[in-house]
Amino acid sequence: MHHSHFAHLHVHSEYSLLDGACRLAALVERARELKMPALALTDHGFMGGALEFYAKAMAAGVKPIIGQEMYIAPGRRTERKASGIKDASYHILLLAKDIQGYRNLLALSSRAHLEGFYYKPRIDKELLASMSGGLVGASACLKGEIAALILRGDLAGAERAAGEFKEIFGPGDFYLELHNHGIEEQKRVNRELPGIARRVGLPLLATNDVHYMRRDDALAHEVLLCIQTGKTLLDEQRMKLSTGEFYFKSQEEMAAALGEFEGALARTIEVVEKCTLELNFKDEKGAQIYRIPDYPPPAGKGRMEYLRELCRDGIARRYPGTPPEVMQRLDRELKVIERMNFESYFLIVWDFINWARRQDIPVGPGRGSAAGSIAAYALGITDIDPLRYNLLFERFLNPNRVTMPDMDIDFCYDRRGELIGYVSERYGHENVAQIITFGRMKAKAVIRDVGRVLGMPYGEVDAIAKLVPADPKITLAEAIDTEPELKRLKEKDERVARLMDLAFSIEGLARNASTHAAGVVIADRPLTDYLPLCRGTNDEPITQYAMKSVEEIGLLKMDFLGLRTLTVLHNALQIIKHTRGTAISWDDIPLDDPATFDLLNRADTVGVFQLESGGMRDLSKKIGLDRFEDLIALLALFRPGPMRMLDDYVRRKHGETKITYIHPGLEPILKDTYGVMLYQEQVIQLAHEIAGFTLPQADNLRRIMGKKIVEQMAKQQEAFVRGAVRKGVKKAVAEQIFEMVSRFAEYGFNKSHSAAYALIAYRTAYLKANYPVEYMAALLSSEINNTDKIAEYIAECARMRIKILPPDVNESFARFTVVGDAIRFGLAAVKNVGGSAVDSILEARKKGGRFTSIFDFGCRVDSRLVNKKVFESLICGGAFDSLGFRRAQLMAGVERAIERAAEAQRDRRQGQGSFFDVLEGPRVGNGAGEELPDVPEWPENRLLAQEKALLGFYVSGHPLARFGGEIRRFATASTETLSAEKDGATVKLGGIIAKVRVTFTRRQNKKMAVAVLEDLDGTVEILVVPRVYEQAAPLIVEEAAVLVTGRVSAEGDNPKVIADEIMPLEEAQQRCTAAMYVTVHLSDIERGKLDELKNLLEGAPGACPVFLDFASPTGERVLMKTGRQFRVTPSRELVRGVETVLGESSVRLTA
Repeated sequence: MHHSHFAHLHVHSEYSLLDGACRLAALVERARELKMPALALTDHGFMGGALEFYAKAMAAGVKPIIGQEMYIAPGRRTERKASGIKDASYHILLLAKDIQGYRNLLALSSRAHLEGFYYKPRIDKELLASMSGGLVGASACLKGEIAALILRGDLAGAERAAGEFKEIFGPGDFYLELHNHGIEEQKRVNRELPGIARRVGLPLLATNDVHYMRRDDALAHEVLLCIQTGKTLLDEQRMKLSTGEFYFKSQEEMAAALGEFEGALARTIEVVEKCTLELNFKDEKGAQIYRIPDYPPPAGKGRMEYLRELCRDGIARRYPGTPPEVMQRLDRELKVIERMNFESYFLIVWDFINWARRQDIPVGPGRGSAAGSIAAYALGITDIDPLRYNLLFERFLNPNRVTMPDMDIDFCYDRRGELIGYVSERYGHENVAQIITFGRMKAKAVIRDVGRVLGMPYGEVDAIAKLVPADPKITLAEAIDTEPELKRLKEKDERVARLMDLAFSIEGLARNASTHAAGVVIADRPLTDYLPLCRGTNDEPITQYAMKSVEEIGLLKMDFLGLRTLTVLHNALQIIKHTRGTAISWDDIPLDDPATFDLLNRADTVGVFQLESGGMRDLSKKIGLDRFEDLIALLALFRPGPMRMLDDYVRRKHGETKITYIHPGLEPILKDTYGVMLYQEQVIQLAHEIAGFTLPQADNLRRIMGKKIVEQMAKQQEAFVRGAVRKGVKKAVAEQIFEMVSRFAEYGFNKSHSAAYALIAYRTAYLKANYPVEYMAALLSSEINNTDKIAEYIAECARMRIKILPPDVNESFARFTVVGDAIRFGLAAVKNVGGSAVDSILEARKKGGRFTSIFDFGCRVDSRLVNKKVFESLICGGAFDSLGFRRAQLMAGVERAIERAAEAQRDRRQGQGSFFDVLEGPRVGNGAGEELPDVPEWPENRLLAQEKALLGFYVSGHPLARFGGEIRRFATASTETLSAEKDGATVKLGGIIAKVRVTFTRRQNKKMAVAVLEDLDGTVEILVVPRVYEQAAPLIVEEAAVLVTGRVSAEGDNPKVIADEIMPLEEAQQRCTAAMYVTVHLSDIERGKLDELKNLLEGAPGACPVFLDFASPTGERVLMKTGRQFRVTPSRELVRGVETVLGESSVRLTA
């Protein structure tokens, strides 16, 4: 094939985050289309896309050149003297010629991030000189040192810099870059570069500093830059490229731009020929090379010997008496581990889990297919007995498919960092890092980003974004196909069309980089030998390559997952030990505890791991859980695929459908799941038992079926049927079994994972059933910074009849604590009160005893940590109530308390407090003698609103308390009884609006609302359609007390109500009362009270009929309906007036 005589060597992809707009696949395809023999990738200060680019280019037949446009400090990289970002660094282009150059590039990029970061990741000339081997350098763009000096008029300095770079790179490996984007400064630089090239002896090189693919992508690139800098296109001062010429040009376009410079274009091919880098992470047989560190066994022992010893010790503990089949299984697994050279892997995992347990860091019972290994069970890596639950080793490690084992480990959420620290110490800080992850421009977010950049009104852009279906994986194209209104807006409105076109252009590009939530890589030597590093979210070292690239290199990748539930379990056990003196060991917990299964079958599982959702609770009740295996099945069933089998499974379990097997050999395999194929392990067992496959062959069949690898299915079917016939199965039956297996294999779940997570779910249910107060205290503490979750779990405590005591500066600790049968609110859960403020309060209380006033409190805590905001939040949250003052008084005294505290702390610093303390007795320096202003308490609604905002629940009452009569009289359902209502049933609910989200309908773009209504029993979602919203908008605000009439929507996990009418609870009495009954005693008539009653009724005219219920002393009663002239508006004032005249409870209202 005839190749172009030019190749792009200065190219920025999407991994020049929010600067490059080129997708890697598009770059490679365009190079191939233009017949360019090679293509370089040179992202700004970053190599995140290098391996992905290499693979795509190789697959397309385009030679990949890995490089980077690096930042180089004017002086030393460790200096921080620049006056701003423009003076902090120059640019320089580096390309890897060979493996030495690639490794130097990895090291330079890593050290730029880890050592030289100042505005940008920077190297310096000294470091570059020490690592220039195997690299080609070029002078970069206008921000390069040579170009910058030319523009300053310092030609001598530019020449001197060119000479320095020539010396650093050696003869022929440093080039002076020529650019022509129609920018005046480039023309000035280009006029001087040929002369410098002649005098210093350097070649010229034509490049185009590519930032986007085609000329008409220039506007999309501008939008990208505006997203990066927070600007809009209307901002004249925004950062932008000066012209629209920074695109992927053809050889002809490059010749038109820079053809006057003889040889500059062809010289790109010279560079291409120098770059011969080949990356190969496989051996001569094509097998992956794994870079697992060698675990150091005790002196005198080999690694395999030590692993066997640890496993046998563990087996003796796990299986007293050690049945022969246990040892057979262990020996089989150890042989596979040895043959695959994974002994170090198992020892490394055992080592850090063992260390975590010694440090009392909670570790999960297992995750994923590793729970199928008896070796892992013996080592304590997992806590699920694989023999008892028929879990298979081959599902985890298949000797016929050499892939790295995948042991993802759950650890205590709070202490995950300690474990990463241990691994770094154990295997070398330079050998361990966390893994990067990239956030991308998803459909909804990119619409919002582009809309902001275009200066469109937020409400309009938000409405368009909300038309995109709530699927995190959906693309804009799919959204337009799915949502007709989005398509209509794009076709009818030019502004929306422009918004969508620009959003299409940048959708899916990398937006930011952060630290992966779980991934950790452990290497056998410094990581920079394999990949580049940078700094993560919290300044920790992380890889520049994402997870997939890390795995391609063959590095040991572990997922250290922080699981909050493990923290909850651990803390609950600590609380139980403290409050009851009982030390619980999970090994002693029975897996058939009646109280636990009673809780599960009641679906009382709010706060229970994996079982909280309405759908899961509903399924728990349907299935009826009798044994631990049912819980394993429950977790496997509650997924989109197996959902279609739910009803059949439930009927079979309850004996409503007869269980039959098309062959007797299926019964032992499917008996536990009532004849339904549910687990991947059942596919493997079935192929092994029925068709005679080896377990590794059976696992391969499972993988092929699960991934629907069509071209291999026919071969597998032939082998399956042949093997089954050999074992005495009729051919027609064998074919039928294969068809059944292939149908279910697609949805089959990993039983090992389900069993491990079922164990965590069971443990949480066990504690909730048997130690409810301690468990709920631990659960609340785990969500200390999440007010919504705190509110949810406090509501659950109320349902469980567990009292929540308010926060108290003299009683509370940081977390929620158990006090008898109640739970005391933790100070750290009060909004605006940070951990350091709480530490200061607790330290002061520990040293000086209980606080006696807010003045005493202010003088003793650290005022730098406990500021005015903290003071006010504690007051409004009720934390000072026990001191005996009104909250309004306390708030009125805050300023003086803070002043007094400042005076006292200033005196203490100056050594002036102790003499007066001695003369005047204790606590004089702590605010004794100060008095609070005598001001009346705030209204109840203000007190309650502040409590809800700061604590997530009401302490001193409930806003609905004063509407108790209205709710009893007019509400026909509550949030607790709603689930018993039929779909479409009309109900009336009284409550407080806790949350409101105003949105727009998809088709007509009309306002509607989704509100959360809270009553005394819980919460429910209320959908307010446009017609009702238009009428009731002023009422649909947070804290409003309303009566909602609507229809039950029973679809989904939790019932909802579609509102037909919303009214204030204040008005419910007068608007909903059908009749008013007034009890009149004969003695009242004798006292002339009928005249007073008549005046009251005539003074409140309305439409509600009034009945007089005359009662005689002998018990006789006469009911009389009054005339139309006495019809009333049954207001609170009228009822109060009548009861004042005739006595309490003399009025009865009916709905």
